[in-house]
Amino acid sequence: MRDRLYLLASEFPDAALPGRAFYCKDCITVEGLLAAFPDRAANLEVIRLPYPRPRAEIVALLGEENQNLPCLVFAEGGFANEIEALLAALHTRHGFPERHP
Repeated sequence: MRDRLYLLASEFPDAALPGRAFYCKDCITVEGLLAAFPDRAANLEVIRLPYPRPRAEIVALLGEENQNLPCLVFAEGGFANEIEALLAALHTRHGFPERHP
């Protein structure tokens, strides 16, 4: 089993703000890494989910309080769903470059 990376769909509506389209800045950052380093991205199972909550697949894995995306779920258990921890895990676990301070 590989690490699974959960992202929001690149563009999504928000029912609270009708008629507008949005993206998640953290998910787009991670999408950029995947596009820039496809050889490293190939080691991940990437799953894109729709915006609305509850996000049943994540809730089933991590609980309702942990459905923030992006989220990297480790193959052996555990996860990172805060952007700094997620980027660090992509670096240490999958060889993506570090973000410059």
